[in-house]
Amino acid sequence: MIDADFDSGNIEVLSIDGAVARLAVRADNMSEFLQWFHFRVAGPAGQEVTLKITGLEGSAYPLGWPAYNARVSEDREYWAAAPSTYDAAEDGGTLTVRHVLGSGIAWFAYFAPYSMERHHDLVAQAAASDGVAYRRLGTTLDGQPIDCLTFGEGETVVWLTARQHPGETQAEWWMEGMLDLMTDPASSVARALRRRCTFHVVPNCNPDGSRRGHLRTNAVGVNLNREWENPSAEQSPEVLAIRNAMDKTGVDFAMDVHGDEAIPACFLAGYEGIPGLSEEHLERFTRYRTILDRRTPDFQQAKGYPVSPPGKGNMTMCTTQLAHRFGACAMTLEMPYKDHDDAPDAAQNWSPERCRQLGADCMGALLEWLEG
Repeated sequence: MIDADFDSGNIEVLSIDGAVARLAVRADNMSEFLQWFHFRVAGPAGQEVTLKITGLEGSAYPLGWPAYNARVSEDREYWAAAPSTYDAAEDGGTLTVRHVLGSGIAWFAYFAPYSMERHHDLVAQAAASDGVAYRRLGTTLDGQPIDCLTFGEGETVVWLTARQHPGETQAEWWMEGMLDLMTDPASSVARALRRRCTFHVVPNCNPDGSRRGHLRTNAVGVNLNREWENPSAEQSPEVLAIRNAMDKTGVDFAMDVHGDEAIPACFLAGYEGIPGLSEEHLERFTRYRTILDRRTPDFQQAKGYPVSPPGKGNMTMCTTQLAHRFGACAMTLEMPYKDHDDAPDAAQNWSPERCRQLGADCMGALLEWLEG
């Protein structure tokens, strides 16, 4: 039995023959983006199931499938790497996942899911911490709140955003680690940062896409990270509400957190292509990147996206728009769906635990950056 009628669920059952199932990923609503899957399999304990997810050469990022393992959990807490192989020539591109059911039920996902219920728990726990204020920046097209947490009393204005692309659940696991550190009264890093900075944190920029089981878009098929130049209430109220709030506070430092399908590494993308970029402005970004690289083996600088030529940056994206609009040191943090090749983990590949740790590590790097 296979089903996906739950928060962030996504799969279509094409056929089941004994313990072998042919499946397909459902595209985002009003969009051709497809890549995220999340479903449940029930069967006799001890049975090996073979799951064939087909049609993946037509997915958003076909290069994401080779050398990738699906994730599996039987308790929905610990997510392991499920042995997976990819054949681009089979049935339009097929990911074959094999797993022995230990308890008779297992959940499979593209990456460890971060449910809206867990999101609400995260927001509630953080808002209940000393010195943290909650505000609702606006409402999504499906009527969900756009949550923001504010803390700190310093002059440096920091904005941290995540899950513009809802299937990039790594981003909210990162937020969880960052907030655990920043609300810990025993953390000297948190105390120092809260003295020097005022933080505005949006743990999930795209609640509608998250609940609907989308990879990359909101309720009406809009990629929010292409809306930052001209957001609208009709198509991208999430970006409009967040950017309006940023206009009121200003932005000195910004990190927009994502996941990357194809590159087996953590890396930063900056704003080299914005108009009128000065050497001093760019140096703020490169210095932060260097600090983070030195502080953690889970970050590196060799792999990443091509750098935009001068004046050719995509101004519809969050990082470039904030760097240009506010003169901010802004950046996009990417984490892998695959394993981290420089520091691999055969049991889990890149994991929620490492996302959380990187969230804390990024805060330590921010403090060092401020002191530099």
